[in-house]
Parts: sequence; structure tokens; C-alpha cells
Amino acid sequence: MTSTPLALLIEPADLAALLGAPDLRIVDLNQPHVYLRAHIPGAVSLDYGRIVAPRPPAAAVLPTAEHLADVLGSIGLGPNHQVVAYDDEGNGRASRFLWTLAAVGHAKASLLNGGLRGWMSENRPTESGAPTTTRTSYPVRIGGDVIADKEYILAHLKDPAVVLVDTRSPEEYTGTMVRAERAGHIPGAVNFNWTDAMDPARLLRLKDAAEIKKALEAKGITPDKEIITYCQTHHRSAHTYMVLKILGYPRVKSYPGSWSEWGNLPDTPIE
Repeated sequence: MTSTPLALLIEPADLAALLGAPDLRIVDLNQPHVYLRAHIPGAVSLDYGRIVAPRPPAAAVLPTAEHLADVLGSIGLGPNHQVVAYDDEGNGRASRFLWTLAAVGHAKASLLNGGLRGWMSENRPTESGAPTTTRTSYPVRIGGDVIADKEYILAHLKDPAVVLVDTRSPEEYTGTMVRAERAGHIPGAVNFNWTDAMDPARLLRLKDAAEIKKALEAKGITPDKEIITYCQTHHRSAHTYMVLKILGYPRVKSYPGSWSEWGNLPDTPIE
């Protein structure tokens, strides 16, 4: 490998050619029992629960810088490593990890298209068991370029240069499915279900870029705007964040408090 970062979306064949590279860190966000059964050679296991933290009413915000430094060091990650992340359920957990890396300024990070399912569908090699990982030191400073909090959203509710994207199901968006004290969506938000970017016929790989762009732009989600994604706990919306970045959208943020915070507060405006 070279010092040049990989593309944000990497195909199994391209990753296979890089296995064993000293500056490559493959991170598996699957459940531990799935990881132990089969994972990409050299991949380290990262429990999703370690990269989210409750801050009631929000269910899954960013942990502290000190906690993230410990987590990243525990998986042998250094600031100059090229990361490739994946899971086996549509890459939502992997995307939340990559968004977290973006929040701490880690420059070289990619998503494996199709995750573990895509890898195994091409009969790529796997390992079982848990390899030994050498701890590293990773100094963490959390930045704000990819983070939108409640106050930021309140200040931009009527900003025509900002588009809020609700990546939950249509039922959650309209309020017919209730998963908080109050139902509905943030005023002005448009609904783009995170699964609309996936191709179920291709093991949840991303759809063709032109097809996704067309669907996004039909909802007013255009590259000239600042985009803020949210869902219930910033799992699904992290995936849409990654999709937008892969498509080249220059200004994308996410709201980690998401509906678990907004919908459980008594005074936030709701549609």
C-alpha cells in the first residue's frame, strides 16, 4: 500500500489484493459470535456498544475522547492506518464506526461494499477464532465538522441551504410507528429510508451511484446544500452519511442524538 487513502467504498476484490499490508487495519463490527465463526483474514473485532454512549434521553451519542482513545488503541489502530470496516447487516454498524473516525479526524477509512456477505459471496478467504492484537496509542480529539447537535439543528431549521434527512422508515417518519415519547419528524426534514440505497438482489451492496443520486435529488438532497442525517440512534443515518460522502457530497453532518433525543424532549418542534 501507499500513503494515498483508498476510495471511501472498496470492493472485495480490491481488499483481497491488500490483505497483509502492514498499514491496513480491517475492522469487523459483527456480533462477537459471528466474528469468531468467520471473518476476513487479519480483521479485528470491535463491539458496536463500545463506540456509542447513552446520554438520556439520547441513546447513542459519541463517547468521550478518552474512551474512544482507549477503544481505538485496543484494536491496534494508529492515526496513519488505512481502515476498512464492515459488518453483515447492511453496514450500518460499520458506517457508524467510520463516522466516528471522521469525528476524530481519521483521514483514511473505507467501507467494504456488501460487507461480510459480499466478501463470502465471492468465495474470498475467511478465518475463525480471535487473533492477537497489539495495543497502540491513539490520541483522540473530537472535532465538529461532521457533528450536528440539537442546538445546531434548531438554529438551522429554516435555513434554505440546509437539508435535514430522516433515514428512518416511512412509518416512523409520519408518526404511525412510535419509538419515542412523541412521534413524527423534525420540521422540514425529508424522508430517505436508509435501505433505499441498498440493492437486496446483490446482498445489500450499494445501488448504482446514478440511481441513488436520482432518488436523493428528487427529494431536494443536492450537493450544493449542507446535509444533516438522523434516524433513531444514528445507526441507519450513519449509513446514509457514508453514502452521501461516497457520492461526493461535500458538506454532510449527522445528528447523533437523533430521534431518541429529539422525540423524547418536551419542547422540540415536531411535524
